[in-house]
Amino acid sequence: MSAEHPWDGNWKARLYERIRERGYDSLTAFAEARPTASWVALAEELGPDDVAGAQVYDCLVTEAVRSKQVTRLVRGHLARELWGGLPEGWPAVLDDDNRFKVAKALALWSGIVPETHKERVRLAREALRANPPTAGWRPLGPDDELLRTLLPDEEA
Repeated sequence: MSAEHPWDGNWKARLYERIRERGYDSLTAFAEARPTASWVALAEELGPDDVAGAQVYDCLVTEAVRSKQVTRLVRGHLARELWGGLPEGWPAVLDDDNRFKVAKALALWSGIVPETHKERVRLAREALRANPPTAGWRPLGPDDELLRTLLPDEEA
């Protein structure tokens, strides 16, 4: 029986039960099997009425900290935001409309990164603006070559 609201009851237990029902041993594995889906899309797949995107992200951060994979999560988050915000890929021309789309995708990404990665994300954002990727670029996930250049793994 599902809860009436995503935050009702033991939402973490409910989320992980749904993950196990789908054959995954972690939320990270579930999310990485869908590397371009938004947090909201992942939540809707797990429970359209009783799982929220914020819950998915919160648990993913916890798993990433535990496995020392926060930078990978941050790269994956950028890929997801770019897929959602730039459906045609990186724009060839940064007119006002496209500049807004890029700014929105980058803001949605950088607005919720873990505190430990705020400065690295700020520098990556600046690097993207200073040296835009080729037109049409859309990272397929956290292992994208450009994303790995912008945010190399540093966790020990």
